[in-house]
Amino acid sequence: MSEFVNVTAVKEANIYFEGKVTSRTLLFADGTRKTLGVMLPGEYEFGTDAAELMEILQGEMDVLLPGESTWRTVKSGDSFRVPAKSKFQLQVKQVADYCCSYLPE
Repeated sequence: MSEFVNVTAVKEANIYFEGKVTSRTLLFADGTRKTLGVMLPGEYEFGTDAAELMEILQGEMDVLLPGESTWRTVKSGDSFRVPAKSKFQLQVKQVADYCCSYLPE
């Protein structure tokens, strides 16, 4: 799906790591939420409240998921899931465009 219809966009940006990671929140009529964002090259650690599906639309990064000891490379067209109430690490190699879907518990 290359576009979303009938959504509400939150005007205020989510800004992390001194502006190196930014996103905008989209709210859907069924109560679901997604963020669309951009990550500049760098190393980051994120914490989750809800489970997440991260889709990489453009770019490339390595990800270390909770409970894993091996980094995996994800790039344009790839996705990965992160459990709720956990932390994951990213090593962004090139500017990345992403969509994060917050999953029901």
